[in-house]
Amino acid sequence: QVQLVESGGGLVQAGGSLRLSCAASGRTFSSYAMNWFRQAPGKEREFVAAVSWSGGSTFYADSVKGRFTISRDNAKNTVYLQMNSLTPEDTAVYYCAASPVYYRGSYSNSHYDYWGQGTQVTVSS
Repeated sequence: QVQLVESGGGLVQAGGSLRLSCAASGRTFSSYAMNWFRQAPGKEREFVAAVSWSGGSTFYADSVKGRFTISRDNAKNTVYLQMNSLTPEDTAVYYCAASPVYYRGSYSNSHYDYWGQGTQVTVSS
């Protein structure tokens, strides 16, 4: 069993930066690829970024490519999402999710074993 807890969300002005963290419990963190999703009010959940088990490979949605960076520290059981050049369109609840396979943006719920509770990111114009 893995529990995921996100943190680091908040209110930021357009053009600003935030770093989200997702801390995992359990000793199997390094056996999971980690992913970030987001969901804005009234919109479908959107894939944001994925990182492989070792952290050596990353994949991004086109909407965040070049602005967001996903990374992980297996010694700390934590995955990060560094978000730069934020725009109001980035406003959403951000969720981390663990998958046994590095799917590079799958939207199938069955591919993700664990989800966090989410952290709110609000970008003001």
